[in-house]
Amino acid sequence: MPKIRILLADDHTLFRQGIKTLINTEPDMEIAGEAANGGEAIERANELRPDIVLMDIGMPGFSSFEATRQIRKNRPETKILFLTMYDDEDYLVEGMESGGSGYVLKDSPAPQLLAAVRDVQRGGSFLSPRMLSQLVDDFRTRIKSSNRLPRFATLTAREKQVLKMLAEGSSVKEIACDLNLSVKTVEAHKFNLMRKLDIHNKAQLVQYAIQKKIIRIPMLA
Repeated sequence: MPKIRILLADDHTLFRQGIKTLINTEPDMEIAGEAANGGEAIERANELRPDIVLMDIGMPGFSSFEATRQIRKNRPETKILFLTMYDDEDYLVEGMESGGSGYVLKDSPAPQLLAAVRDVQRGGSFLSPRMLSQLVDDFRTRIKSSNRLPRFATLTAREKQVLKMLAEGSSVKEIACDLNLSVKTVEAHKFNLMRKLDIHNKAQLVQYAIQKKIIRIPMLA
């Protein structure tokens, strides 16, 4: 049975060495190559044709999310498993939207990472239990509070940030650039905040922002 061929993309040499040692002791998987940044990950993925890329988030230079999009575009059969220290829901959303199949935290136990690799290789997906727990807790909190909190209070910090920038006149593309997010992610935040606030167009959004003093009407001289 052929081994699962893995490309390891991480900018920390010692970390790569540790993961390489772990992976290469498994009878059904091997490290096919390494990359120290997003651009190199794209090149190595094209060259080595791995089954899975273990992709760090926050490498210098080329965005890991953009690298993921490019790899998936060039080789749809190559799956991306994010291996990161960031237990951040926004990063999780961006990672999945960019084409990722899993999200594993770097402080996870070794068996969890190995299980993630095997699940993703079989065509499934994997989410670190701590991230899953955060999502479930957040969902429960929103359900419990939705009937008694003001609508504005149900917005996440990122949705409030996007609301303010939209009301100030920024386009979705400009917001994506300023916040280092994909256009799809900003569109999702925009859809969610307008749904929660029962707002249906830009004029209503600006009016709401003025009423809530999120933005100020410029005073005429």
